[in-house]
Amino acid sequence: MAGWRIRSCVPVAFGAAAALLLAGCANPSTGSAHDDPTKPVTLKFWHGWSDSNEVKAINASIARFEKLHPNIKVQSTGNVSDDTINQALRAGGSDTPDVVTSFTTNNVGQYCSSGMWADLDPFLQKDGIDKSKVFPKTLLDYTQYKGDQCALPLLADAYGLYYNKDDFKAAGIATPPKTMSEFQADAVKLTKHAKNGSITRAGFMPNFRLYQNSPDRMLAQWGPTYFDKQGKAQLADDPAVTKFFTSMNDISAAEGGHQKLENLRAGFGDEYSDGNAFLQGKLAMHMDGEWRGLMLKDAGAKFHWAVAPLPVPDDQADTYGRGYLTGTVTGIAHSSTHQNAAWELVKFLTTNTDQVVDFANAIHNVPSTNAALASPKLTPDPNFRAFIKIAQNKYSSAIPPSENGGMYITSFQDFAYSEEEGSVKNLHAGLKALDKQIDADDLQSES
Repeated sequence: MAGWRIRSCVPVAFGAAAALLLAGCANPSTGSAHDDPTKPVTLKFWHGWSDSNEVKAINASIARFEKLHPNIKVQSTGNVSDDTINQALRAGGSDTPDVVTSFTTNNVGQYCSSGMWADLDPFLQKDGIDKSKVFPKTLLDYTQYKGDQCALPLLADAYGLYYNKDDFKAAGIATPPKTMSEFQADAVKLTKHAKNGSITRAGFMPNFRLYQNSPDRMLAQWGPTYFDKQGKAQLADDPAVTKFFTSMNDISAAEGGHQKLENLRAGFGDEYSDGNAFLQGKLAMHMDGEWRGLMLKDAGAKFHWAVAPLPVPDDQADTYGRGYLTGTVTGIAHSSTHQNAAWELVKFLTTNTDQVVDFANAIHNVPSTNAALASPKLTPDPNFRAFIKIAQNKYSSAIPPSENGGMYITSFQDFAYSEEEGSVKNLHAGLKALDKQIDADDLQSES
């Protein structure tokens, strides 16, 4: 079913994956330039947190804010999806949020280009906040699009390599791998087979359908350039992309092949349950985010484990320590009539160092400001600190924003599924076709 995009308040059909936003026609004037943030007001804050610990943490954050701003009351609604928020912003009316959040950076390009999330630069400038000094560059990059800073980072996620130290010791491996050649060699040593040849434990599972193994996250270790200077997709012409697929295929083949790994994956439990494959000892090495450490502790993992950065290509050994970054973003709804008051909440949640640190410690996410990343109040856990270092590494990266949101990443994921299954007979030709598809989607979203 086609989605709709509004240009000059005229609906234009386009792809369902990008069916998210309007250009602000639900409320074309902000109506907030004159609201007084010192007067009594109730803000509607919609967010996606639903876990009891997370909800407790965000409610504690709101309580701290209300103590500092007794005239502002915050009506918090959790477990709200991006789709629900965007539908409300499209519809307009009185039951719309003032402050909004998203768990994905994929759609920031749409939020900004559509105008449905307000530009925050005037608010930052009004309060004399130098965003380039407050926020790490990568996080700042993924919260803006073509100069429109319509969102700010609200904690971040970094991806690293969890590894079973007991398995490493038994295999005679002293340290985690740093390069892809070491990675493959260790993965083979750590893989176990049954007498019938089936895999009972994978040293590392490169399969893209596994848990957090979205291909764009692992591709970050190669430092790819998705688009050229004209905004055209260039996956086929970027050698990093070809090397990435070659390395993942090589690891898979060395361990026994894609299908044997898929057979093993079929028996894995849910990612967020006690049946998690790493927790159950069915994966010796595993890519995951910083939150996994707290889950392993809460589940009482019966083995010793640690965290290291993911390996990098052999010819980029000097970039070791890098990783993929993403995170929660927050902004102000364009239709809000209380934008100055809403800004006070956004500013507190995103720039107040103690608040950012307290929130990060509470939900085990990476802080999103330079000051918070350097705070001595951060949890001292060395495994959590490993993700702090990844977030601070100058080579760490996020996916670039696009006006069609995350559609190009979805297309890349679909291609990667076919490639690892052996359906792509000519990698370069397949990537060329993918580039054309991404560019066509971009043109459609602009029309």
